[in-house]
Amino acid sequence: MFEWSIPPTVVALALILPLVYWLRRDRQLHEIPTVGFSTPLLSYITAFRFISHAHSWVEEGYRKHKPGLFKIAMLDHWHVFVTSRQLIEDITKAPDHILSTHDAARYFLQADHTFGPDVFVQPYHISVCQMQLTRALSAVFCGMYEELTAAFEEAIPVKEDVWMPVPIGDVLRDVICRVSNRVFVGAPLCRDKEYQQLNIAYSMSVVQRAWVVNQFPKLLRPIAGHLLTELPKHTRHAGKHLKPLIEERRRNLKEHGKEWEGKPNDLLMWLMDSAGDEDVPVANILRRMLVLNFAAIHTTSMSLTHALYHIADSPEYVQPLRDEVEAVVASDGWTKASMGKLRKVGSFLRESQRVHGIDAIAMKRLSHQPFTFSNGVTIPAGVIVSCPIRATHSDDANYPHADVFDGFRFSKLRESDGTKYQLASTTPDYLAFAHGKHACPGRFFAANELKAMLAHILVTYDVKFPEGCSFPPDRFFGTACTPGSADLMFRKRQV
Repeated sequence: MFEWSIPPTVVALALILPLVYWLRRDRQLHEIPTVGFSTPLLSYITAFRFISHAHSWVEEGYRKHKPGLFKIAMLDHWHVFVTSRQLIEDITKAPDHILSTHDAARYFLQADHTFGPDVFVQPYHISVCQMQLTRALSAVFCGMYEELTAAFEEAIPVKEDVWMPVPIGDVLRDVICRVSNRVFVGAPLCRDKEYQQLNIAYSMSVVQRAWVVNQFPKLLRPIAGHLLTELPKHTRHAGKHLKPLIEERRRNLKEHGKEWEGKPNDLLMWLMDSAGDEDVPVANILRRMLVLNFAAIHTTSMSLTHALYHIADSPEYVQPLRDEVEAVVASDGWTKASMGKLRKVGSFLRESQRVHGIDAIAMKRLSHQPFTFSNGVTIPAGVIVSCPIRATHSDDANYPHADVFDGFRFSKLRESDGTKYQLASTTPDYLAFAHGKHACPGRFFAANELKAMLAHILVTYDVKFPEGCSFPPDRFFGTACTPGSADLMFRKRQV
């Protein structure tokens, strides 16, 4: 009988070549201290334990190696962290072909499978957020606020003197999806429950499925991504709702030109205009609508949940915040301009983001070429580099008494600098929206939406924790941070 066997030389090469590669890459990073194990086999233990220890290990590295860099072993790469303002500025100034934001996102979110391979090849949705969406904030604010008030009235139908338990995380996610889509696709589609649930399900799926795919060996990820992600299904469902709108608008463009009477002023239309060619596949636009919903729902709902926990936990802030909202609205109404005057509301939200955030790290980059920082340390190609956001925000050198929640920390700082500490402002010390040219392109929209929602809640409801309950601890998985699950008690505001 024929017996097939693997030649010993092949076995030896299969074992030795990865080890040689690892040792060579390790030598290239020998100047950078390590948190956890760094030897080839033990480093896998670090990579697996990072899932449950990410936050503590990143903060440990920040404390021990500031100012400077440190590294932690992942399954198939080194992750390097920078710990000073200057090194963060080095990252922001690096050319994209050397330190790539897009390719880091493609890795962490498995974007070729969860977003679609074309989304980062032709990222025109980013310029739409940076330009058209930001410029249109004043024009779209009235509709956004109208949707906001209706959505909260439907989601939290409180009565006077009766406290109502509200699963606040779920409610905010639904409301934010509806309000965001008033700007994205307009009414009545923004109120369609099936359309809302599609976008919420997609947002949750991206994070969950990307993490699963990233646990596979690099060579198997394309197969795992194809089998385990659900982009085709979500795209088909989005097409059910959006394809008729897109086709109708294309007919109007063809018949009446680019500026026809009654042309919608929403994000879907801006994407269609930016795509340019009428022959661009509908799926190309659908995928970008899904991606922008993911960005809007996922981050904004968690930020507002944390802020409302602080409102319930620290009721002494409620009256000063209400006084500010009522004074500004009495003068300017519910407008985009009035949101800019809500300094205390913006400060409260910014401080909540400083204390919690939604991730332990920010400003992820993938090195395509060796890159030398201003302190002389060089990282090779194939390394992920990022900034420890929570550790930076918890540093007393950046924020005196950083472990204390001070809701008016930034409004007090704005007394000396009126623009630097606004909710959407970024600095090397404040990375909630990242920093530099790749800072969150939709942060001005998000900031106005957050302020409008918190202001509306403050003047409409009383909020507290249920009897015997308090601020739930944050939950951590890998580098992600999500609010702990809790109900909040709502009633109609008692004047």
